[in-house]
Amino acid sequence: MKIYTKGGDGGQTSLFGGRRLPKSDLRIEVYGTVDELNSWLGKLLAQGLPSDGADFVIAIQQDLFLMGSHLASTDDVRHNLPKWPEYAEQKIEQEIDRMDAALPRLTNFILPGGTPTSATAHLCRCVCRRAERLLVALSTEEAVSADLLRYLNRLSDYLFTLARYLTHAAGAEERVWRPSK
Repeated sequence: MKIYTKGGDGGQTSLFGGRRLPKSDLRIEVYGTVDELNSWLGKLLAQGLPSDGADFVIAIQQDLFLMGSHLASTDDVRHNLPKWPEYAEQKIEQEIDRMDAALPRLTNFILPGGTPTSATAHLCRCVCRRAERLLVALSTEEAVSADLLRYLNRLSDYLFTLARYLTHAAGAEERVWRPSK
């Protein structure tokens, strides 16, 4: 199978199911941003995470790949894809609660940083929020699964908590935002 097809040379791409769209279409922007998030999560994994954290992030990557395939498919072929996992956001909530129990109480806004790995988790959070905003925008134009919206919203909370958790586990300082006077 060739990597290049030349089918997109004119600025269009195909959804699974054959429908052609401009590469600038909002749907393409959404699943491209989900793919970007998945790549940032790969970078986070490459920097090293505790094994339980790595396994969870790999599971998130699997979910995001499925999300992308749902977003890149027309209605007539989407039913052939694996179903979106039930209770996916509840699994994220459980992991947030597990990490949060080990963290000091949050009383201020946190500046992104801490360690290289926690800074990458903050970047992942930002890309996740952008994917969520784009998905909300798409939902104003066409039907979008509420499950996907909830998942991205919860995932950004997880990534924020993970960044804090990684900073804390490394014994690094969380820098808080202090407004100028």
